[in-house]
Amino acid sequence: MGQLLGPDFPSDIALAVSGGGDSMAMLTLAHNWTRVWGVRLWVVTVDHGLRPESADEAAFVAEEVRALGHPHATLRWHWDGQGNVQDAARHARLSLIDRWRAGLDHVLMAHTQDDVAETFLMRLKRGSGVDGLSAMRARRRVVPHVGTPPALPDADVTQTQAPPMRGAAATPGFDVIRPCLDMRRAELRHYLRTLKGRWVEDPSNDDPAFGRVQMRQALSVLEEAGLSVASLTRTADRMRRASDALRARAVEAWRALQPEDAGQMHRTGDVSFDRTGFERVEPETQLRLLAAALQYVSTNAYRPRADPLQAVLERVLAGGAGTLHGCEVRADGAQLRILREFQAVAALQTRAGDARLWDGRWQVVNPDMQGLTVRALGEDGWAQCPDRGVDTPAFHAARALPSIWDGAKLVACDAMGVGPGGTMRLCPMGRDLPGFEGFLLSH
Repeated sequence: MGQLLGPDFPSDIALAVSGGGDSMAMLTLAHNWTRVWGVRLWVVTVDHGLRPESADEAAFVAEEVRALGHPHATLRWHWDGQGNVQDAARHARLSLIDRWRAGLDHVLMAHTQDDVAETFLMRLKRGSGVDGLSAMRARRRVVPHVGTPPALPDADVTQTQAPPMRGAAATPGFDVIRPCLDMRRAELRHYLRTLKGRWVEDPSNDDPAFGRVQMRQALSVLEEAGLSVASLTRTADRMRRASDALRARAVEAWRALQPEDAGQMHRTGDVSFDRTGFERVEPETQLRLLAAALQYVSTNAYRPRADPLQAVLERVLAGGAGTLHGCEVRADGAQLRILREFQAVAALQTRAGDARLWDGRWQVVNPDMQGLTVRALGEDGWAQCPDRGVDTPAFHAARALPSIWDGAKLVACDAMGVGPGGTMRLCPMGRDLPGFEGFLLSH
């Protein structure tokens, strides 16, 4: 904890506890540590509601936390039945905690060495590269929402005390702190047994229908063959160091490859590379830059898969074009351009003034535009841009631009020079990053 948070510890810190052995052991560890160092502990449990026992398990955690003298909150999630349930639950946990935490900027989570090894094998099975095989970081910033997260419905929160309010200068997101990554799951369980602690067993942890359980079962076989959890985590740690080096190389390449009109990118939200220079860069860095550009422009939380990424890169290097990840990739004269695909945003509409961003990255900042509609420029908007010049985007790039409408009338589109200007602000990935370079540095 000293290495992750010191020397000036926060006055308050949160801990996510599910009721399982790892998190209950972490509760005891955090209880002792916070008492010694004068840090106030706030415990939160997310009730995913996926099993009949989940409410009782959350109540069990609340009882244990109350006995230790700390505040506790239970946050309830309502799954909409869409997508992969484990992936949806993981995102929901971060989102709910972000909406609950108020002024708490650090959240402890009890991931262990076993979690690192299981994740490594799951990604190895998918054919992941260096980034995918990298060990999870002991401290990582997550930003589930931009600015102040939306309030949770009262019906979905049960808490003994609300966390302290955040300051006006608070930055979006929070730091996930994982101090147990060097510990085995068995070590934490042994510690808890020694203290006569209690925990609950989630039956889904033994269900082979889940990929993580398959890897957990495979680990026992691999251990017998000499491929231990410790050796897998060492490899994952080395992959993380290699990933950091490759990221630094990508930033170096970007600084050499960004076009002279790079400032325009912040007006359009697109990414461009000098084509000749890009073709001379080593393939691994080409793929990394293209993947980052696709993720940056689309605001997708995940990188594109390796095979389709390689296919698009090959087409573009041959002078063609392609679509991937909700983006269009084009060899356009002396530049390679990554643009938002019009079809990905054609149906998106919001009211100017809504807290959420349009397309996950554009925010209306001109108060005179409040109450109007934000949507993609499209063909009808293009037709209402009479003064198109050499400094404005071409049709294929302009269609997906954010624009402000009053009914069928185009009121403003900054990149096309329509309206008063200064109506929209780009918040890539929900953050005020310094453009694409800032995104490269943080991913």
